[in-house]
Formats: sequence, C-alpha cells, structure tokens
Amino acid sequence: MNKIPDTEQTSRYDHIEQMSTNEILTAINQEDATVALSVQKVIPQIEMFIQQALSRMQTGGRLFYIGSGTSGRLGVVDASECPPTFGVSDDVIIALIAGGDGAIRKAVEHAEDAETAAWSDLSAFHPTDKDVVLGIAASGTTPYVIGGVKAASEAGLLTGCIACSENSPLGEVVNCKIEVPVGPEFITGSTRMKSGTAQKMILNMISTTLMVKLGRIKGNKMVDMQLTNKKLHDRGVRMIVNASGLEADEAARLLDNHGSVRAAIDAVSK
Repeated sequence: MNKIPDTEQTSRYDHIEQMSTNEILTAINQEDATVALSVQKVIPQIEMFIQQALSRMQTGGRLFYIGSGTSGRLGVVDASECPPTFGVSDDVIIALIAGGDGAIRKAVEHAEDAETAAWSDLSAFHPTDKDVVLGIAASGTTPYVIGGVKAASEAGLLTGCIACSENSPLGEVVNCKIEVPVGPEFITGSTRMKSGTAQKMILNMISTTLMVKLGRIKGNKMVDMQLTNKKLHDRGVRMIVNASGLEADEAARLLDNHGSVRAAIDAVSK
C-alpha cells in the first residue's frame, strides 16, 4: 500500500459540526498560527531553489508554476501579480493549471490525473534548458505535476516543488524540493486551508526575492509597478516626492511624462 500523504492526517478536532461559531474560528486561527513556523523551518530549501532559479533567470530563463486545484490556483495568483507589481512582462513567471484556465474557477474532473498533460501544456511555450519549473502539490502525489517535472528534468530544465508532505513522490523527482509539513488540517484533508496558506507564503517568498534580485525594487519601493489605476498613480507620486523632495504636482507631471516611477526618479537624479 502506498504511503498516506501527511496532508491526509486526521484532524485534531472532532464533532466540528457541534462547535459554536467562535470555537470554529478560534480553532482555525490556532491552526493557522502554526503555519509560519513550519515555513520558517524550510527557509534553507527555499533559498537553495531561489539561488538556482535566479542564475537561470538572469540569463533569460523563465519560471513556470504547474499545479492542480488549489495549488494551481495559488500559482496563477502569484504569477499574475508579478507584472503589475514589478513591471515584468507576463512571460517571466508563467502559471499553468491542470484543466486549463477554466479550472481557475471550476474544478475540471480528472484533470490532475493526466500525467502527460503538464508537459504538453508547457511545450506550447517552447521551454529551453534555461527555464525553471516549480511543481506545486500539497500532497506531493498529483500525477499532472509529477509527470510535468519529470519531463522537464529530462529536457534539461531546473525543477523544484512545494509540497506539504515529507518524502513525497514529487520531492523524489525534482532537483530542489521544498517540503513543508504543516500537520493535520482543521477539516481532515482540506488542503486549501493550512497547506494552501503555506504554499501561498512560499510563493510570495520565491517571487518577491527573485524580483528583488533581478533589480525590480529600489530601496523598499515598487518603482517598476504598472500604473493601472488612480491608487497606484497616487502611490507613484508619493514615491517620487519621497525620493526627490518635489511638490506633489511636479512629481505627478514627471510621472505622467516618463510613464514610470523609476524613470521619473532617475530624471530628477540626473
């Protein structure tokens, strides 16, 4: 019999349906409070993956996330936030989800069981050995993800994973494994909860660190962000004011003329 993934451990709580609303909320919060500590323990593994991914991305490589269900959706969220936040093109970090974009909103039956589908999805992007593939699977057993990273490794790509189960089948087939067991979920097997939170935290750490190292942050500011709404335009004006000492009206004029916070600050600095 195959090893049962850590993510299938029985909840520490029982008769949940008999709990009061406050008891449910308190218990969920107590469980969530343990996630950051679990992630802290695997920082060395996260760092190792980032260092190896960075060396490839600095030479033009891309980072692909592949996942199914909640894991796939978390990858989509993280990848989609990078262009507006850091001003990179949408082909620097690319997320693929089993079942295609329709699976972002609705579950696609059996999509995660298609072992060859991820590499087929990746192949549309003409991957090269400069690229990186990060498989995301709470249980570490998802065939779509395992098949994808196996094929990617065979093609010379760097591969890594985020799993919430130790000694997972997924971890065995990647170059850099990040396995962060978070313990039983509040509702047994509901990996959208603590496992999903851990995956989101690690994805934040990976993409943010990569963008910093790729020069997309100045000081602590998103100077390359896309100015897609009034809130972000106003934020950009404040950044220029803080960096230059200009009045807000002049900073706004500079921002409108140059189209980016970085360009406006550079213009003042010359």
